Amino acid sequence: MKLTITISGLHGTGKSTYARILSKHFGLRHVSAGDLFRQIAKERGVSVIELSKTASESREIDSLIDERTRKEAETGDVIIDGFLAGWMAGDAANLKIQLIAPESVRIERIARRDRVSYDEARAETLRREKMERERFRKVYKIDINNYSIYDLVLNTGRLSLKANVGIIRVFIQEYIKLYGGK
Repeated sequence: MKLTITISGLHGTGKSTYARILSKHFGLRHVSAGDLFRQIAKERGVSVIELSKTASESREIDSLIDERTRKEAETGDVIIDGFLAGWMAGDAANLKIQLIAPESVRIERIARRDRVSYDEARAETLRREKMERERFRKVYKIDINNYSIYDLVLNTGRLSLKANVGIIRVFIQEYIKLYGGK
């Protein structure tokens, strides 16, 4: 069985961090929709916020990321992290994980990662998330607050990274025991 796991969540919940660690542990490939989005922004010489604005006006950016997500999910033996990874992978995903965290925790992580002030990270993140929330509702008819498609929802702001990785690792291991695979 080819294993496809998606890790979704708002910015700063730890999607890429958890996906990277878990992909190494389980010997799976790691694909990050956020990295792809940032790469496209860099290639075009625009900020992430500017690319978000472009994406709200044109389906081109979302289509590129969506198609890659679907293709990677169908190929299997992968952990895909992205805001909409669980939605885009659809039935090709064996497990769908949603990460959540309090806003203050998310913003602190983003400010540290991007080396900007807390206030700057907060303003840009909340503006970007508002645009994305509206775009996802309009374009995909998706309510990102609907967690019903996920197999596991975990608040990464409660426990340490190590403890949270342990919880997710056990969840994946139990799935593999029941259904086979790696």
